[in-house]
Amino acid sequence: MELPAVDEAYVAHHIRPRRLWARKGEHGRVLVVGGSRIFHGAPILAALAAYRTGADLVYLAIPRLHEAAARATSPSLIVYPLPDVKLTPGAAKRVLKWLPAIHAAVLGPGLGEQPLEGLMLLVKELSSRGVKLVLDGDALRREVVELVRGRTAVLTPHAGEFMRISGRSPPEDLEERAAMVQELAAELAVTILLKGAIDVISDGRVTMADHHGTPALTVGGVGDVTAGICAAFLASGLEPLPAAALAAYTVGRCGQACFERLGFHLLPTDLIEEIPRQLKGFDRLEG
Repeated sequence: MELPAVDEAYVAHHIRPRRLWARKGEHGRVLVVGGSRIFHGAPILAALAAYRTGADLVYLAIPRLHEAAARATSPSLIVYPLPDVKLTPGAAKRVLKWLPAIHAAVLGPGLGEQPLEGLMLLVKELSSRGVKLVLDGDALRREVVELVRGRTAVLTPHAGEFMRISGRSPPEDLEERAAMVQELAAELAVTILLKGAIDVISDGRVTMADHHGTPALTVGGVGDVTAGICAAFLASGLEPLPAAALAAYTVGRCGQACFERLGFHLLPTDLIEEIPRQLKGFDRLEG
């Protein structure tokens, strides 16, 4: 299989210019839902990454237990505290009742293992509203994934999560890996970004590879950053395949730049701060 590579020309072609008289919210409104008793950082990382990628408004729904930590991390975050530590059906209904109009949502960062009823309710309702979805981390369960079959959605698994939703472990051989990702993407009629040393992106028809990775990106939290970036690109108006491809490219380039400065000692927050440096060169203004 001949895999087209995600390169600068592809990114430049898909990043949209901004209007001179643009208004707040025009470039994307994103929701991030995640967190649990132990994992508070994952949804915060995803939300900050979405902001840095260019989303105008980012709403963060997390357990009330972590509300103070999120607000202290950044005054930019619009925090909605959930009444339960777990994403119960009641908590999901609270989010849906409160939620303003959004373009894209990241579901799953830091949820941990828990009953899926609340998450599944959220997925079904957001999808029915036309919200573009990014399923990441603990939302990558077969029962949940089935709900987005044929919908506008991106799945962002690593190898273990891919195994969990497909029952098959992706091989290291790139062509075989790409064929397996394409097959599952076609079966589910969604876009899949399989993260790895070389990221593979497929919507079941077109399959691409991003070669900008580095072993420095094995640090925890990189997947959350990737999901937030992908949601921001979806919210800006991109289709799932280019949104996922641009997310892979951005994280890879940020990882390379951070590795040059920090070696194997980077944090996911370093990647978030690097996003503007890597994307600024693609910024354009029209009108």
